[in-house]
Amino acid sequence: MKRVVSILAIALLLNSCDDGDLIQEDISFEEAITQSCSTNNIIYKLKEREALLLEIPSTSFANDISLTNTIIDINSSNRVYYRFYNGTVSAANICETIPAATPIVTDQWIASNGKINIKTTAIKTVNTTENSSRITGYNHNIFFNNITFNKSIGTQFYETFPFGDYVTTAVTLPFLFDKTVEICSNSNIIYNYTSSESLTLDIDKTLISDVVTPLNTPRIGTIGTTKNILTYRLFSGLLTGTYFCNTTVPTTPSISQEWNAATGISNVSGIIEVTTTTNGPNSFKHTIVLKKVTFKKGNSTFLLGDNFVYGDLLTTI
Repeated sequence: MKRVVSILAIALLLNSCDDGDLIQEDISFEEAITQSCSTNNIIYKLKEREALLLEIPSTSFANDISLTNTIIDINSSNRVYYRFYNGTVSAANICETIPAATPIVTDQWIASNGKINIKTTAIKTVNTTENSSRITGYNHNIFFNNITFNKSIGTQFYETFPFGDYVTTAVTLPFLFDKTVEICSNSNIIYNYTSSESLTLDIDKTLISDVVTPLNTPRIGTIGTTKNILTYRLFSGLLTGTYFCNTTVPTTPSISQEWNAATGISNVSGIIEVTTTTNGPNSFKHTIVLKKVTFKKGNSTFLLGDNFVYGDLLTTI
């Protein structure tokens, strides 16, 4: 009888160990840096003889702040792999069209289902002297929910599993304008431009009066939605002065980015100051300064600065 009980106990023990989840193994890549391939849509982390791979379209990483997480299904198009190698793994094993012959993959876990979550925030550089900021990149925090890995023996499930941060670079906005602006004869649009960018102001014409302003008493306006509209554009082709003052916006060069100034608050933000002085007989110079302006595109914003000299507009009577 004792022998029968012992055999039964051993059988139960073996059965409990062979339920499809033999061992819960930990995957830890917290200290590994996220890298990406230039030849495919794989981002990855490496650790000695291990690799954690995420294959996902690059369009999943929008260069804009996400108010809610981007959620993507793990499937045949959006794949997650955890691989083991018999030697130190490198980018050549991940990104090359013909991977390096060594080290060799000795085992891999393939995610069969789950969700990919992406939370995006902006990376900014701040100039404390000017109180200005510029966006230099976007940080995409990636984690998986309810992910199941199919292993060589059994499966492994994580309710929440962090992949880590992945950084994409933002296109630099040059802001290389000179300090001379022009105005269209057929509208109230003032513009400044370089070969690749423009800064236009659809101004309240009362701010441009050929009358000298008293000392330290500029004319003041506030950025709005129907007048005093300030727009920054970055172009993908060569920009010339013929682009401006048309009744319809030209299709070339094409606009790659457009940022609109946020509506201001009187004497608080989005302030336009115009100081008018004489510039010779029957000639005037209107110096336009933009104060505490915030630019916005989508959910992303940056600060122009406390005092940004837009430029001088010359007029005659």
